[in-house]
Amino acid sequence: MLRCLPLVLALLFCGHAPRAAAKEPKRPALPEGAGLSKLHKGDRGIARHKSVLLAESFEDGALKDLAKRWSEVKNPKGTVLAFVQDVPGGARGKRSLRVTATVGENTGGHVYTTYPQQECVFLRFYVKFLDAEYWHHFVGLGGYRPKTRWPQGHAGTKPNGDERFTVAIEPHGQNGRHKPPGIWSFYNYWCEMKPSARGKHWGNGLLAESPPKVVVGRWQCVEVMVKLNSKPELRDGELAFWLDGRLQAHFVKGVRRGPWTGGGFQLRREGGEPFEGLRWRNDERLKANFVVLSSYVTAGAMRRNRVKDPSGRVLRVLFDNVVVARQYVGPLAREP
Repeated sequence: MLRCLPLVLALLFCGHAPRAAAKEPKRPALPEGAGLSKLHKGDRGIARHKSVLLAESFEDGALKDLAKRWSEVKNPKGTVLAFVQDVPGGARGKRSLRVTATVGENTGGHVYTTYPQQECVFLRFYVKFLDAEYWHHFVGLGGYRPKTRWPQGHAGTKPNGDERFTVAIEPHGQNGRHKPPGIWSFYNYWCEMKPSARGKHWGNGLLAESPPKVVVGRWQCVEVMVKLNSKPELRDGELAFWLDGRLQAHFVKGVRRGPWTGGGFQLRREGGEPFEGLRWRNDERLKANFVVLSSYVTAGAMRRNRVKDPSGRVLRVLFDNVVVARQYVGPLAREP
């Protein structure tokens, strides 16, 4: 009888026996490999798929015609953007877009446009780095309210939650720790991001558990998914990315993360803390609505990566087979 006394007292004071902690609900697995691309070999006809919001293979017209399909084309002195005869394996076309930045002469270039507002969006693009150098910023997507015909600034400031959020997937050298171009990383601005030690809000860098390296001289298929939080007060938003059809990271409430500072955080398989989740917005009128293919280069970013004299360095990158869609796209499916 004495052995049972602690249990009896617990029942009297608590009203019930102790319960096991509730398990985190199992999340559905994200797709890998071929997606809607398998229905369109070589991306043939993919622009007509009901889920596709934008498709660009850089095959149509002259360089000046890009302005008919993209609301802003940044091409300083007409020397930064060019079409070249180099495409990913499996592509039906013959051309890709080359962006050339020369440190001290320009900061590179971009093409930018908007699409109908979305709660969940996938961006798939192919990229080939031609030079082993360090970039500053790269490809982005997100939402502006109201929409604009050009990318907005606001570096160092925290979004209010009703007017913008931005997601950039880009090479990151981590202050020279990685050989150029570096590792794949996110650089994001949203209403619950963390401030730097000096109180400024620079983009929070979100890293995969094992960040993949950015390769040089070979085409890679990159795909990013952004899913907005379902209600303004919830943190059930999501972020994920794939390389060549293989899932690299999925940022969602409950995943394990390391310390989160103004510099961002890295996912962990074990230990750390559960991630609070992504509350991209606090106003449901803010939705995803833009994409920018950018190659932005500065001497300052190169110096931060321990490049002593970046002056005159040339950084070239190719883009091709860009698709923005409401569902997972996946790598190019080859024609028989």
